[in-house]
Amino acid sequence: MASGVRRVMRLAAATALVTTLAPVLGWTSLAYAQTPAAKPQERMVVDARELVYDKDNNTVSAVGDVQILYQGRTIEADRVVYDRQSKRVVATGNARITEANGTVITGDRFNLTDDFRDGFIDSLRVVNTDKTRFSAPRAERTDGEVFVFDKGIYTACEPCVDQPERPPFWQVRAARIIHKKSEQMIYYEDARLEFAGVPIAYVPFMSGPDATVKRKTGFLAPKFINTSALGFGVGLPYFINLAPNYDLTLTPTYLSRQGLLGQAEWRHRFVNGSYGIRVAGIFQRDQDAFLKGPLGGGDDKFRGSVETFGKVFLNPRWTFSWDIAGSTDRYFYKNYRIRSESITATNYLQESTSTVALNGQSPNAWFDMRGYYFQPLTYNDWQKQQPIVAPVVDYNKRIHKPSMIGGELSFTVNLTHLTREAASFKELPVQKTYLISSPGNAATGDPAYLLYDGCAVYQKDKCLVTGLAGSIARATAQLDWRRNIVDPIGQVWTPYASLRADVFSINPNTTKYFNANVTTIADASDEVFGRAMPAVGLMYRFPFVATTSWGTHIVEPVAQVVARPNETNSLRVANEDAQSLVFDDTNLFEWNKFSGFDRVEGGSRANIGLRYSGTFGKDSYASLLVGQSYHLGGRNSYASGDLVNTGLNSGLDTRRSDFVAKAQYQPFKGLLLQGGGRFNESTFEAQRIDASAAFNYRFLSTTIGYGRYEPQPDLGIPRRREGLSLTQSISFAQYWSVRGSVLFDLDKYKYDRERYREALALHQQYPAWVSNPVYPNTGPLQAASTSVGVRYQDECTIFDVSYTQSYADRAVNGSRSSDTRTVMFRLELRTLGEISYSQNLGSSSSGDGVASSN
Repeated sequence: MASGVRRVMRLAAATALVTTLAPVLGWTSLAYAQTPAAKPQERMVVDARELVYDKDNNTVSAVGDVQILYQGRTIEADRVVYDRQSKRVVATGNARITEANGTVITGDRFNLTDDFRDGFIDSLRVVNTDKTRFSAPRAERTDGEVFVFDKGIYTACEPCVDQPERPPFWQVRAARIIHKKSEQMIYYEDARLEFAGVPIAYVPFMSGPDATVKRKTGFLAPKFINTSALGFGVGLPYFINLAPNYDLTLTPTYLSRQGLLGQAEWRHRFVNGSYGIRVAGIFQRDQDAFLKGPLGGGDDKFRGSVETFGKVFLNPRWTFSWDIAGSTDRYFYKNYRIRSESITATNYLQESTSTVALNGQSPNAWFDMRGYYFQPLTYNDWQKQQPIVAPVVDYNKRIHKPSMIGGELSFTVNLTHLTREAASFKELPVQKTYLISSPGNAATGDPAYLLYDGCAVYQKDKCLVTGLAGSIARATAQLDWRRNIVDPIGQVWTPYASLRADVFSINPNTTKYFNANVTTIADASDEVFGRAMPAVGLMYRFPFVATTSWGTHIVEPVAQVVARPNETNSLRVANEDAQSLVFDDTNLFEWNKFSGFDRVEGGSRANIGLRYSGTFGKDSYASLLVGQSYHLGGRNSYASGDLVNTGLNSGLDTRRSDFVAKAQYQPFKGLLLQGGGRFNESTFEAQRIDASAAFNYRFLSTTIGYGRYEPQPDLGIPRRREGLSLTQSISFAQYWSVRGSVLFDLDKYKYDRERYREALALHQQYPAWVSNPVYPNTGPLQAASTSVGVRYQDECTIFDVSYTQSYADRAVNGSRSSDTRTVMFRLELRTLGEISYSQNLGSSSSGDGVASSN
């Protein structure tokens, strides 16, 4: 009987609480939920174990597992008391509010207004949907959107699961933290940044957008710079959110030695594309910090750069894009650490490439038209030798299963036009060339004049012409057909036919610059000539499949034969786009092994090979390819060198080519072994080797790479190149990892000693002109570059420190003055921002335009 009475009291209590509060607050209980006039957002649902009505104190209390749903908020507590006189609601015991957006607010005691919008909270803890957190001994909320945290703490780090009382990795502790949701801003007064509870920085006042903000006007993280030529500098970017689809970022940077560097970036996104503009400039205060031109920017009072980039979707198939950049001098980007998307860099080359392109695609066709402008950024490149390439037009269309003949029909078009003011030469290797730094003086009897073998003027058999001066144009059209035919026993036959036509126009410039004399290799007058190349061929494959107890195996012999007439006009062609030729497994069965359109394979040729692939269980597999190419008849195009000797020393310039091979083996998941190479067809001596081993398992990642390439004297490569690279990353603790890499030049010590012996002989013969060299006391493991770094990364922090060093090509005297050493630091605190800093150590690197005294 008592149990039944209690059950009735609980049900009646919930209804009574809502009924009592409804006339005052306008709330609607479950009993009123069917009333048509009640708005859904105004209805309130209350669930509690008991209801206590205190007539003397004029209060109504809900007790035991209280849950109130109202206007999208959920309020939970052990006890909720409503004071009808003060119209205040007090929630105690495991009090918790879940906002409509998912934010969770917990505290020991809530003292709120009757609509739950405003009030005071003791021992507050706020967890936002993006996992950012606020806490404070006491907080106040006003107007339903302003939180004031007294002695507040903010962090984006999650608490430690095992020790929740331990301070997070980082936090901001402030006398007051004010979060204004309408402004989407957080303000910090008397703030300290703490790491693991230890204060490391104090800021009297700072502010930043809250996690709901994607774009907002304000200051970004500062940027720091420190070099000998610039001094110490601080840049403070200011982001201006002009509209949802365009903005402006201004970055004034004060440099203690050079003055004020100004930078601005404009970005604009519209319905069918976007574009941006970057500008930078400075009036140098100390020009003597840099070398005089052309070795540096010391002659210029003003130095600057401009870049624009963008992409427009004209319709679903066509796009127009551009990336155009230019600077007052080639050293500006590097000297002032200017970011540019146009820059491509390697250990030996750095240049800014400007492009404009129109691209169109359909399911069976592709079109691309673009132009290029190259600005070299290294001291040993000459701008007048760089081509302006415009336009380059590529078009390809494929037709699957054309009527009558079947198979696949493809049509390819390429049009290339370029201009160059001065011819570009590359010197063929000649003994003692590297020992003399200048041509010397014949009038004074300087023997260096007789020993110098440079390419100031073109000389046949001593120089390669990597680019003609003048205007060069070529138009190519090619029609290809191929079809796969599988016979009843599984043999695959692929007949092939093609017809290609080229038209060349060469207008050389032979009078303007000292190294533009091409009369010894081509007629100085304008000329137009053509070339036609028909071809027919057949490829044969016969895969054999075998299944054993330890795996599945596929062995496939492959044979290919192609017949063409001889290539014509190879010495008249200005080879611009087919200068690179590496014969390996990837192009063994290519119908034309040249890398571009300027050269085309001629004569009859057969290619044979054997493929194997096997799978052993779930994660283990292996593959192998071995093959060789045979010149059957006509003139061998790879033995007919052009102006850059493309094809010579390639392994294809003999009747029987070198062997090529490639193997891969994965014994288990996480370990991959692979290697490939080219081997002499008669002695089997390795001409080219590329091998690597990669291992990944839990906390360890290791990669070892090895490469060895024999000399190619006809291409201007006089010595063997051999290198070994090691890269490793180890996770040694939770969130922590260390990494390192090193690249060894394994053959350079031999080269250094050869140079020493030759330099010593010259010194003994010409002591007045050649200085006494220093013996290079080096071993086979000479590092070309090294890098080490430590990284910490968790859900709220990224901390990274790295050190890199690249070693310049040391002379016989062993000087290392031009080695580059850099320390880089990066700290990213989620939601607060990122700070990065890099510092060059030691002297300036060679060719950066900085005066050596700095």
